[in-house]
Amino acid sequence: MHDDRKLVEARLERVLRERIRPAIHPETTPLTVEIWSTSGEPVPVAEGLSATTQPISAGTPWGSPWGTSWFKVSGTVPAEWAGRTVEAVLDLGFTPRTPGFQCEGLVYRPDGTPVKGLHPRNSAVRVGSPVAGGETVRWHIEAASNPDIDGEVPFQPTVLGDRATAGDAPQYVLGQMVLAVFDETVWNLVLDLEVLGELMAELPLEGARRWEILRAVSRALDAVDLQHVNATAQAARDELAGVLAAPAVPAAHRISAVGHAHIDSAWLWPLRETVRKVARTVSNMTALLDDDPDFIFTMSQAQQFAWIKEHRPEVFARVKQAVTDGRFVPTGGMWVESDTNMPGSEAMARQFVHGKRFFIEEFGVDNEEVWLPDTFGFAAGLPQIIKAAGSKWLLTQKISWSRTNTFPHHTFAWEGIDGTRVFTHFPPVDSYNCEMAGRQIAHAARNFKEKGVASRSLAPTGYGDGGGGTTREMVAKAARLRSLEGSATVEWEAPADFFAKAEAEYPDPPVWVGELYLELHRATLTSQAQTKRGNRRSEHLLYEAELWATTAAVRTGAPYPYEALDRIWKTVLLHQFHDILPGSSIAWVHSEARRTYALVAEELEGIIGEAQRALAGTGEGAGNSGERAGVGDVVFNSAPHGRGGVPAGGAGVSGSPETVTPAVREGGGYILDNGLLRVEIDARGLVVSAYDIAAGRESIAPGQAGNLLQLHPDLPNQWDAWDVDAFYRNVGADLTDVADLRVDGASVRVERAFGDSRVVQLLSLPADAKRIDIDTEVDWHETERFLKLAFPLDVRADRYASETQFGHVYRPTHQNTSWEWAKFEACNHRFVHLDEPGWGVALVNDATYGHDVTRAVRAGADAGTTTTVRASLLRAPRFPDPETDQGVHRFRHALVPGATIADAVREGYRANLPERRTSGANAVAPLVTVDDDAIVVSAVKLADDRSGDLVVRLYEANGGRARATLRADGFAADRAVLTDLLERPLTDTAGLETAEGGAVLTLRPFQMVTLRLPRA
Repeated sequence: MHDDRKLVEARLERVLRERIRPAIHPETTPLTVEIWSTSGEPVPVAEGLSATTQPISAGTPWGSPWGTSWFKVSGTVPAEWAGRTVEAVLDLGFTPRTPGFQCEGLVYRPDGTPVKGLHPRNSAVRVGSPVAGGETVRWHIEAASNPDIDGEVPFQPTVLGDRATAGDAPQYVLGQMVLAVFDETVWNLVLDLEVLGELMAELPLEGARRWEILRAVSRALDAVDLQHVNATAQAARDELAGVLAAPAVPAAHRISAVGHAHIDSAWLWPLRETVRKVARTVSNMTALLDDDPDFIFTMSQAQQFAWIKEHRPEVFARVKQAVTDGRFVPTGGMWVESDTNMPGSEAMARQFVHGKRFFIEEFGVDNEEVWLPDTFGFAAGLPQIIKAAGSKWLLTQKISWSRTNTFPHHTFAWEGIDGTRVFTHFPPVDSYNCEMAGRQIAHAARNFKEKGVASRSLAPTGYGDGGGGTTREMVAKAARLRSLEGSATVEWEAPADFFAKAEAEYPDPPVWVGELYLELHRATLTSQAQTKRGNRRSEHLLYEAELWATTAAVRTGAPYPYEALDRIWKTVLLHQFHDILPGSSIAWVHSEARRTYALVAEELEGIIGEAQRALAGTGEGAGNSGERAGVGDVVFNSAPHGRGGVPAGGAGVSGSPETVTPAVREGGGYILDNGLLRVEIDARGLVVSAYDIAAGRESIAPGQAGNLLQLHPDLPNQWDAWDVDAFYRNVGADLTDVADLRVDGASVRVERAFGDSRVVQLLSLPADAKRIDIDTEVDWHETERFLKLAFPLDVRADRYASETQFGHVYRPTHQNTSWEWAKFEACNHRFVHLDEPGWGVALVNDATYGHDVTRAVRAGADAGTTTTVRASLLRAPRFPDPETDQGVHRFRHALVPGATIADAVREGYRANLPERRTSGANAVAPLVTVDDDAIVVSAVKLADDRSGDLVVRLYEANGGRARATLRADGFAADRAVLTDLLERPLTDTAGLETAEGGAVLTLRPFQMVTLRLPRA
């Protein structure tokens, strides 16, 4: 017999669609359905269960945007169905869109016990197998009418992302809700045919296996009586048994399937909806674990477990039991799957502290793997943090999204800025939403770059982003693919088991050094500027709160606010999730974030103020914090370096800082001169000279000007809030028109107007520093524009430094290769720095992350190289928030001519940790001192276990070797121990020596250590 392959493939597709799949439920009977809809936010379960409902029938619109409706469904199993498997099929009005991006539901029993979640690929609820007939069915469904934000046409502006503007038009039309007989034989036939059909399509046309499967499929379709599918399904399955039983070859690629439901903690839905998404998904996954003994499910993000514990304790109890059984696996060890580019050093560390501690305390699980499948690139400081948290493996797949260069490895060792390496895997399936489709399995095997030296990869399997998880169909497909000729093999496995086997198989993998830069989503470093400012401010306020609360507790006996700091840290960490901090969520998420950051700031300011007042005292006899003086201003210096005569981490009685008065400049504008730096501001309000007097060196490139605002059109090809495409640079305008230029106190005030926006800048020069401060306020009302702040510098540098976690990373200023060209927008924390041997310039900031650095060669009399540094200030994308960044924003930058890396580090901290003044009588000696400024203290706090021990975290910041002695007043520094991030003692004590009254540290470049000191 000869069958044309295209005919068989077309026949298979139609017969499955029109005959076999519909026969899975051959008999149905309608359920009675009633509805009650809330007018506001979700109500407690008890209220939803007891609500007065009204009848509703299929075809009726329901569900305002972001609303909640409670359906009550009831019915009786027909007596004639006795002995058969019966389930309810509950269609809320699902659309063809992927699960998680539309309506969803959670089914409850009348007593309020959750049964399972509903979504478009998982709408059946089992009644009985078998049933006796006559059973009464009564369930309630908490249904969320979440709008489809992305819609049929992606990236279109929509008002649906904010409840205040979304309106009340029904979003969905109720589908059929029925009791149905479930024919398991037909269901299995569907999966047999899908697996074989998908495999057949991936096999070589000339290969015998493809034709063997094709002929078996043809025979199976012949065996099906299309008028009596249920009666003939087993005969069709028999025709397929032989090809399904053929085992995979020994050399087949091995895939570890991990049940998974990547759930964005907020994105195209608000945080409160994620709480319900998690409950729905987890209810489904614990039920699926009961149904299949081989299935293993994993979930990351301790925050999401905490939500279940708080809001669905009965679901959490099922999770805890499944964790104990080794079937439900907490993974990742982070509070959320955060962005890793923008979080500061301590925040990145605390993601692991709070995440791992939750898993240890709740489940006894101490993760060694880090799970970040969807994060938008990875900062070069992360490997050290992973290791310091007690972990050693990393998984992500997002780098597969890069658009310019293909990453050369799937399994490799990633080396960070301090030399730490972590074993890293990128799943070659190129998805964290694997469905066990044949094309995905075949792609993973073909795509795997380590063929010949390694044979294993991982496939996160289940619907994600909006949740949903693994389905029974995916589990059934995986069973057929366990060992099937022509396919990679598939086995359910926990992430740690995969990593242990992969590392043992490949003990000497290739090494990738430096950041894992995603060549996409670069605009996430700038979008939603207020969210980014809120994060930066919160991080530094937390640092200050811990420092001064610890100092006050030791010096004055004030209570240490353990609970408040723990709660606030978790709030800040949550908002570092990789669609919140990057600015890629709907308007609701970011307006809520702004309110949250304001509350965080208020509470932390209260903690700081109370501690500082206790330390400063109010006069004679008040406090014992240090040298007593007359009542006046006590200046607190939270920065890790001394300034103005006040030590790092201490306070002194001081007068007001001196200022430089602007002088009129010939030809227009003003001059600021403090004997160290001479700055000329021309009549346009631009910095045309920043002259380092001692070095005899000009900073600004000849004929050019700094403090130059530049405006570009900004409409990326897709992913509006996420992306900025390289062609934005083709067109731009210099904003040089001045509406007002005048002296304002000790500052030069520059006002500009452009489009519908206005900018006011204050330029000032401290009396004792080579630093020009630029405070910028933008009232921003542009659309699809990109605002940059440029400084063209007379510096020839092949590379420049950007601060990252616990150090800095170097990037080239040239574009020799496509890898360098692709980094046309990159991340920095508090500074960027570039230099020639012996002289450099830093640009520091208090709230921006995105930047670019370019170079150009000058000819003629001013021949040389101009290296231009531009800070990215604002964007105005319209999706998913059509009002992104509209309103008033404030930024602080400082240009530091003559700066070394050490100067850049110091000025970066000073810009983000300004002096604080309070009235009092006492100077405050630092609790902790380190006698080398190259070693920076990043945290001073009391131990989380409430033992009273002091915990100090510090790192080498300049990129060189450092040796220093640490002393701590009131603590036995000579009995200090090295710990991991969770404050647990380490057995490796290299780099730590003890001396009388101190701890001597020897650190390699960028090394970070945590010390624990007992009370003296």
